[in-house]
Amino acid sequence: MSPELVGILGIVLLLILFALRMQIGLSILIVGFLGFAYLANTSSSLTLLGMVPYATAAAYSLSVIPLFILMGMFLSYGGLGKDIFDAANAWVRHVRGGMAMATIAAIAVWSAISGSATATAASIGSVVLPEMKRRGYNDAMATACVAAGGTMDILIPPSSVLVLYGILTEESIGKLLIAGILPGLLMAALFAVVIYIWVKRDPKAAPIEPPAPFREKVRSLRPIWAVVVIFVLVMGGIYRGFFTPTEAAAVGAFISLIVSLVSKRFSRKAMLDALDSGARTTAMLFIILIGAIIFSRFLAVTRIPFELSSYIASLEVSRYVIIGIIMLALIIMGCFIEGISLMVLTVPILYPLIIKMGFDGVWFGVLLVTLLNIGMCTPPVGINVYVTAGVAKDVPLMTIFRGVTPFWLAMVVGAILLVAFPQIALWLVSFM
Repeated sequence: MSPELVGILGIVLLLILFALRMQIGLSILIVGFLGFAYLANTSSSLTLLGMVPYATAAAYSLSVIPLFILMGMFLSYGGLGKDIFDAANAWVRHVRGGMAMATIAAIAVWSAISGSATATAASIGSVVLPEMKRRGYNDAMATACVAAGGTMDILIPPSSVLVLYGILTEESIGKLLIAGILPGLLMAALFAVVIYIWVKRDPKAAPIEPPAPFREKVRSLRPIWAVVVIFVLVMGGIYRGFFTPTEAAAVGAFISLIVSLVSKRFSRKAMLDALDSGARTTAMLFIILIGAIIFSRFLAVTRIPFELSSYIASLEVSRYVIIGIIMLALIIMGCFIEGISLMVLTVPILYPLIIKMGFDGVWFGVLLVTLLNIGMCTPPVGINVYVTAGVAKDVPLMTIFRGVTPFWLAMVVGAILLVAFPQIALWLVSFM
């Protein structure tokens, strides 16, 4: 068989393993190992299997992943999620749909210290959903805010998915993290617009709350000072060049630990749970990363990325037509393949093509994550919808999917705006 045919068969086998719900990292690793062994030889493939895990685990630059995860876990188990929501709600609850907008704002703030979309949906959802139900909010709106809003977590830094993209493509992790700030805020603004239009068309979907006294508004900001300090130190340090991403993550994790220890809610059990959750998440991501590196070596041997890049680049069509086709394909594939799986499957193929067409690699990373967010709310996979359904057990799954639809459209609009105005992602990066 030709190398190209072997590569296509490898991709098909990988999709079958994903459909069978085999663990992502192991699926990618097995297919990459077997494919490389067939095209090269077993000895070379075994050497690769021995070298890549050690080189990946020993790489100093990759310590940014566990440190960012640990930063979020410390603050999560310290009970900061409720404080963030209470502060946001105090400032906007007097507006119709204000608690829903507060949920989006709280998730945006929480995303600045966390790197897991599903963890964000679960932690914020457990705080806000009972309260919104008690206040008379429509079930579809309440759950959709949590499910769609949680997707911002992998866009607003620190984002473990953007870090993973940077490792796979060798793009600057610092630039990728900074590039996610404005698109993340844009997505939050689009979600707020969706809520505004929703309550305008259906006032019964959300009640109006009495305004909070100004003193209460100011008092509500006190518990979340840690978020501001940590975000400014971590992202500001990266932006100004004071820290490398790894050093910034270490600073953030240390300050998060101190803040959590000062908090009376951070018990010994909470610390152990935070360390346990951080270790499990880190192990999962590193297995995926090791598998993705081996799989990318296999694809390189098949020459599929290079042949595809050369063919598409030779077509006499606008590069924006090709980007549109890529976006549509990723949205459709996102209906069936989980986000990280889709990224490690497509990045080795698409990245060379994007660079050959003259697009910026950092910009494409942000666009890719935005498209992955869409898949997180799209049936039948829609992982964030299932996580939200697990928190709101009394709300039918189809009610959540129906409620997410306008937010899904807002994410599509956000992706289109990124293509039309790439400076949304690159403006802050240009000053670094």
